[in-house]
Amino acid sequence: MATLNGAPATVEQMTCLALTNYGHFTTMRLEDGGIRGLSLHLDRLVRDCAEVFGAPLDPERVLHWVRQEVGAESGPLVVRVTVFDPALDLAHPAGKADPHILVTTRPAGALPPPPLAVTALPFHRDAAAVKHVALFGQLRLRRAAQLDGFDDVLFTDSDGRISEGCTWNVGFVDGAGEVIWPDAEMLPGVTMRLLRSAHGPGVARAVRSTELPSLRAAFATSAAVGVRAIQRIDDVRFPDDDPVPAALREAYAALPAERL
Repeated sequence: MATLNGAPATVEQMTCLALTNYGHFTTMRLEDGGIRGLSLHLDRLVRDCAEVFGAPLDPERVLHWVRQEVGAESGPLVVRVTVFDPALDLAHPAGKADPHILVTTRPAGALPPPPLAVTALPFHRDAAAVKHVALFGQLRLRRAAQLDGFDDVLFTDSDGRISEGCTWNVGFVDGAGEVIWPDAEMLPGVTMRLLRSAHGPGVARAVRSTELPSLRAAFATSAAVGVRAIQRIDDVRFPDDDPVPAALREAYAALPAERL
């Protein structure tokens, strides 16, 4: 089901989102009635609403509509909150915005998910720090990667630095067992931020594809799956049972969820 400001979304309201594709969102995993990083997800929505629409967003209002949509469900569910203006004029998007709150849910997958095989391709997201709904470029490359036999795509920037995955952050482990987070323009995910607080910040530095053979392990992070092993990036293979990503997965699972 999809609700807009707490009421069933109509075709007319959704047409604007489908045709103009202007808005922003966050995705959360609900388990046992709680969400890890809920406050960070709400902060993201408030911050991105100011950036995308130049308008305030009441986080308590968001919570109200999420609770209504979820109802008595305790999870596991993937909950997505999308903020957009159904009255946005394609020819004049600078008009005063009235952001609405679309809440959708879907069943969450089992944890942990199987390891990923990915290919690295050059790509730069527009307004990378905003979790916006313009996903065509990312999904086009994900599709190309899957048609080429991979599970997903990993992005590199114009300087050859690894930045992020299609809809996830990426981390690496060096030979000494230290966690490395790529230092490049990207969307700083909530799961990555929680891990850096709970497990230690690790090291943030540039990582290029040419360095991959010297690294010990690689992993993906996202709210929907937590920590997921990466077993292959193009021709470079990594073990999917390295103890460092396993420890990160356990640290994330041990984080207390915020009650919805």
